Amino acid sequence: MKTILITGGTGFIAKVLFPILTSGNFHVRTTLRDTAGLSQLPKGVTGFVTGNLESITDWKPLLEDVDAVVHLAARVHQMNEQASNRETAYDRMNVEVTRTLANACSQAGVKRFIFLSSIKAMGEETKTGTAWTEASLCFPQDAYGRSKHNAERVLNEIGRKTGIAVVILRTPLVYGPGVKANMARLFKIVDQKWPMPLQSVENARSLVYILNLVDAIRVALEHPKAAGQTYLVSDGEDVSTPELIRRIAVAIGKPARLFSVPLSLLRLAGRLTGKLETIDRLIGSLTVDTAKIQNELDWKPPYTMEQGLRETAEWFRKRNRL
Repeated sequence: MKTILITGGTGFIAKVLFPILTSGNFHVRTTLRDTAGLSQLPKGVTGFVTGNLESITDWKPLLEDVDAVVHLAARVHQMNEQASNRETAYDRMNVEVTRTLANACSQAGVKRFIFLSSIKAMGEETKTGTAWTEASLCFPQDAYGRSKHNAERVLNEIGRKTGIAVVILRTPLVYGPGVKANMARLFKIVDQKWPMPLQSVENARSLVYILNLVDAIRVALEHPKAAGQTYLVSDGEDVSTPELIRRIAVAIGKPARLFSVPLSLLRLAGRLTGKLETIDRLIGSLTVDTAKIQNELDWKPPYTMEQGLRETAEWFRKRNRL
């Protein structure tokens, strides 16, 4: 039975990954910022209270007899972040912690290192009708994306030098029960039946349902062809922003209230309100081609987007009844 260490044990993705791995007869360990996280762990998961991962100088106790690491912990992208040392803060957590952990893994005999990256390591927008592949050039546009891209380069170099099997998974927006940030806000807007001026948007966006993502992680942990590879992961179905809103509305059981406004006016409103970045995401395209992971690892998303949105809507309704 293999032992897996997962960083970021109280995070959105880890909570869903735990039962998938423990039911697959893996021993699972995880890192926690404080003791409060211990009570949230399911049966079969051992928690190590490490505090901030940036402060760890010795990973040996956590890596003893570990076969593989799934590195989920990260400083995540935050809208309207005002930190004056933003670039340094992202690099410290997303690059240097990753470097230290990967080197410790190679010294401890860990065989495989799964790194959850982000599509933002590649950039912010694709041309409508064109999807990124793993061979596409990377032009990250913000501190978070640059830190993820730099971490990928560090890991690939460590993999080449030490032989540890690095697997990088790049994801677009991840959604599912427990989702926060922009997707949670979109569910709230639809639920409250607010009108949205997005009827005329003709873009395309890739998403990934959390259960599809953790299934890809499960496959990447063991498939021999995954070693040393980078993969894009999504639901395999792209939708425009108005179509996504309509699907969320159906899942929630509320009407989708859409109306048309010229895109130029939407961008002007974004500039005037300081929300241009949000507007650009709503009206721009960002799509990925998942042919590589499907062909090389024989992986296909086990859940449809419709199923994912329905489960997310059910969680949203239950949360708002509390």
